[in-house]
Amino acid sequence: MKNATLRQLKIFETVARHLSFSRAAEELHLTQPAVSTQVKTLQGHVGLVLFEHLGKRTYLTPAGEELLRYSREIIRQFEEAEEALTQFKGVTGGKLNVAVISAGDYFFPRLLVEFARRHAGVTLNLSVHNREKLLGDIANNMTDLAIMVRPPEDMDTLNEAFAPHPYVIVAPPDHPYAKRKRITMAMIKREPFVVREKGSDTWNSMVESFGKHIDDLNIAMEIQSIETIKQAVIAGMGISFLSAHTISLELQAGSLTVLDVQGFPMMLNWYVVHRRGKRLPPVAQAFRDFLMSDGAALIQRFIGYAPGR
Repeated sequence: MKNATLRQLKIFETVARHLSFSRAAEELHLTQPAVSTQVKTLQGHVGLVLFEHLGKRTYLTPAGEELLRYSREIIRQFEEAEEALTQFKGVTGGKLNVAVISAGDYFFPRLLVEFARRHAGVTLNLSVHNREKLLGDIANNMTDLAIMVRPPEDMDTLNEAFAPHPYVIVAPPDHPYAKRKRITMAMIKREPFVVREKGSDTWNSMVESFGKHIDDLNIAMEIQSIETIKQAVIAGMGISFLSAHTISLELQAGSLTVLDVQGFPMMLNWYVVHRRGKRLPPVAQAFRDFLMSDGAALIQRFIGYAPGR
């Protein structure tokens, strides 16, 4: 083990987390042969087989499971050392690690650009995930801050709302209800819905919004991509429940319209989340302060949608 490198341990941990060499290569921006070579080299240093392949699936061996536990501890200690030393750099020269749910990627890069404009020399590391992956990043200490709509309920995190997040019912502009006012729930329940998959943040928001009516909706199709849902609605396949922050371009182009449904928009919040015991580096603390002070106004400016328009 004395010749093993931190890079090899990080690659091994990524493969072990995904139980897939190809998915690890994608996350690490490496080729699959490069990942396989590094794992093979690490196995040579260890003198034990770390993975076994049964059919098309990859499994950790008992030795691999044991090394994974130590690898994560070693990686965590290096990250803590890096965070501790970052305080001597201050905000300028710091590296911001932030993750956001998929609905946020419609405006969040512009928030980062504005933050970087105010703090020259900051390095930005943004990742966009679904809710499950985002929660995993928080649990595994793989991000400084997470931006989401529904903070975790089973983790010890600090959750601060920094901006409103409206959800609306959208339809193609030629839909029969497009010009109707005060559309009732009874009318909406008759319409086919194209929705995000169960378990997603958007689906959970939809469940909260419709309450007891959720089981009465006519769910025509579940799709994992917001962009595909929008195209399906534009094509006339149904109506949908979406974040207002994801449809600004379509509203401007006139390819989608927001229906005037009683009880909508559904108003939730964007939260900035981090583990309560985590020592935030100065750049992450500065970004958190930036979101709390200016985030709501900047999102409104970027998106250009306000309830009631």
